[in-house]
Amino acid sequence: MTNIPLIQIQQLRKVFTMGKQKVIALAGIDIDIPENSFTVIMGPSGSGKSTLLYLLGGLDRPTSGRIMVNQQSIESMDENALAQFRRNSIGFIFQSFNLLPSMDTLRNVGFPLWFSGISKTQRDKRAMDLLRTVGMDNRALHKPTELSGGQQQRAAIARALVNNPPLILADEPTGNLDTTSGLGIMQLLSDLHRSGRTVIVVTHDPRMLHFSTHTLYLLDGRLVSEAEYTAAASMITQVTQPEENPTP
Repeated sequence: MTNIPLIQIQQLRKVFTMGKQKVIALAGIDIDIPENSFTVIMGPSGSGKSTLLYLLGGLDRPTSGRIMVNQQSIESMDENALAQFRRNSIGFIFQSFNLLPSMDTLRNVGFPLWFSGISKTQRDKRAMDLLRTVGMDNRALHKPTELSGGQQQRAAIARALVNNPPLILADEPTGNLDTTSGLGIMQLLSDLHRSGRTVIVVTHDPRMLHFSTHTLYLLDGRLVSEAEYTAAASMITQVTQPEENPTP
């Protein structure tokens, strides 16, 4: 019996209209992502990788094409079905953390459970258990402004896990972090994968490749080979790198 991929993407296309211009973010891509994999999608800014992640999570709708997650066609779901799908199946981790500034860490982590009618006592218990898992239980009563970037991202990961989703989607999770904090977040994501979850990370950080089981490369909304991606990245570096000895 053939194993069906957890995610099947067929001829996915996304076009944005900006004034009189049309910008092609995704140009008809096909992807299969296995269950229990750690997939890293590499791409520079403007490559379409964040657009792809938002489409996968049901936060945006494609111009055309099909997205199957666990054999559910999410592009055809109505808003109520999409909301339920996100609540039950997806844990989002954003580059900008997206923590609510008026809430302490404990309430931020437990907040998604409010929509499921979970009692405050149960929300707090679940949130504290997860904060302990990510090493943040000693910051439970601190607000986001009282946390470092790495601590905010750990809190955001705990929040992403609060509904126990099988699929984790992370958008540049190390983009706003220093080197040490970034490595800690990568290790935490790897631990989530080893616990049985499917993890998909979009990034331009090559260190993430050390943790991946599968790697995809995006350029200008197209899937490309590693060689083509590396060549393009090298050209970008040469163009943007300043001269060592500029002429006075």
